[in-house]
Amino acid sequence: MPEPGPSAVLRHRLHALAGRTILRLRHRFRTGVSLGVKGLVLTTADEVFLVRHSYLPGFHLPGGGVDPGESAHDAVARELREEGNLELGSPAQLFGVYFNEALDRRDHVLLFVTRDAHQPAPARVPNAEILEAGFFPVDRLPATTTPATRRRLDEVLGGAAPATVW
Repeated sequence: MPEPGPSAVLRHRLHALAGRTILRLRHRFRTGVSLGVKGLVLTTADEVFLVRHSYLPGFHLPGGGVDPGESAHDAVARELREEGNLELGSPAQLFGVYFNEALDRRDHVLLFVTRDAHQPAPARVPNAEILEAGFFPVDRLPATTTPATRRRLDEVLGGAAPATVW
């Protein structure tokens, strides 16, 4: 794949900066606790589904905010559908609750885990939010997989004690 030109790199950097700024402003003006979900989707071959956002560096577990009037289980199912075209065969299981101080002092993330998901067709990427998405062997993650994602995998698969901070 050819290297992107200077204008493409600049556009990507500006898009990433705008996305981070919007996230921070949205959280700053909220009251109460904000709640997000992440889905750790594993295959029987020990592959994990990861996404690379247009506005954050690195590979992450898919997820997002819980909408008003939406249950956390419905939110993780929606996020998996939106970000990875993944359908759950049964509800994902709640694994842990984490304080996400990096984004906001009121932000909490619920981590759900499932081995019961299928992808009827590949995720439609790249798009405005997701640049890359796919299944990766847990022992050969992309180099840019975030430290938090690696810690969650170690908790779920490696037996590390669950943390309280994302």
